[in-house]
Amino acid sequence: MNTITAAITAVGGYVPDFVLSNKVLETMVDTNDEWITTRTGIKERRILKDADKGTSYLAIKAAQDLIQKANIDPLEIDMVIMATATPDMMVASTGVYVATEIGAVNAFAYDLQAACSSFLYGMSTAAAYVQSGRYKKVLLIGADKMSSIVDYKDRATCIIFGDGAGAVLFEPNYEGLGLQDEYLRSDGVGRDFLKIPAGGSLIPPTEETVRNRQHNIMQDGKTVFKYAVTNMADASELILQRNNLTNQDVDWLVPHQANKRIIDATAGRLELEESKVLVNIERYGNTTSGTLPLVLADFEDKLKKGDNVIFAAFGGGFTWGSIYLKWAYDKK
Repeated sequence: MNTITAAITAVGGYVPDFVLSNKVLETMVDTNDEWITTRTGIKERRILKDADKGTSYLAIKAAQDLIQKANIDPLEIDMVIMATATPDMMVASTGVYVATEIGAVNAFAYDLQAACSSFLYGMSTAAAYVQSGRYKKVLLIGADKMSSIVDYKDRATCIIFGDGAGAVLFEPNYEGLGLQDEYLRSDGVGRDFLKIPAGGSLIPPTEETVRNRQHNIMQDGKTVFKYAVTNMADASELILQRNNLTNQDVDWLVPHQANKRIIDATAGRLELEESKVLVNIERYGNTTSGTLPLVLADFEDKLKKGDNVIFAAFGGGFTWGSIYLKWAYDKK
């Protein structure tokens, strides 16, 4: 029996129509386009304005894009993993609802939350299910409606985040393509540096928590930046070393789109040419769980069968890691 590897065989993506540009943000908080661009690389981000639509809407749209482009029967999907930090609601799984809405009624589904590393962790999980031989088609969706937890009076966070979603399909591969190696880590020291203080079991919602804006995302930017730069670069470098890869062997770096300076630092550590680094942060900002699959959706034309692709991410908690994957197909 041939060894099973888990390969990405299709991708999809979705971003809302409304564009929140730096120029518009200048009218909302004390900031300016030059300051934002210089420090983050972000020019605009997409916002889901519909008050009655949540993260599930973004996820459904991205999944439907994948299903339509790849001509897949949703009934054949075995499971759906929903990577998100902004579920529609507590308890009732967003992934379960999404699976039903896209017609994947034969699949089981659940949510996975590891902040900005959610999709990266989800790749490991989806691949493991496929490699076990039990499941043939695993749909992994990364989606976040970050505008629902951003305080647009806090210039430290409102300039960073946007809404969006991406999806990939993992299937068995017998050519040695797909996920090759992973290095995933976490450290609870980050709990106080990037969080939403209230709304969980520790500090349940009250009038006071709402009044104090404790249901919005808060971060110590300098500390998060320091940890992200070090750990994303370290993880990526270790993956290369462990797999005897040089910078010449790497075809593409797919980094989490949190900050252009973090992306540049990771690429610099790997000594990669700028042309090998896939970046769309200037258009979407940080869509959290959506960043990695949105990069794949945007640059699918560039990816060729056999390409060595390095993924890297860092998120709250702290969570971080890197994955080495061999691309499995040429876009038709």
